Amino acid sequence: MNFEDVLIKPVLSEKATALREQNKYTFIVSPSATKTEIKEAVRKLFNVKVLDCTTVNVQGKIKRLRGKPGRTASFKKAIVKLEKGETIKVFEGV
Repeated sequence: MNFEDVLIKPVLSEKATALREQNKYTFIVSPSATKTEIKEAVRKLFNVKVLDCTTVNVQGKIKRLRGKPGRTASFKKAIVKLEKGETIKVFEGV
């Protein structure tokens, strides 16, 4: 699996922004990606030192559209902790 295929997109939410103060960055990742693959992908793509990786499988929520039940998509989220002093430039200014 390519490193570009592991990380799908960064999460830009209020909670994810608050986690950046603790040097933690949040990404939506491929459902089949392991913690080791996620660490390697972040290390290679952003040239930073990764200390820890936590993953969460988020289940889709049940919604209704025009009276018919449906479900939003499920996804896998990874919270990556970097070494002190390291930053990811993509997140700066967001």
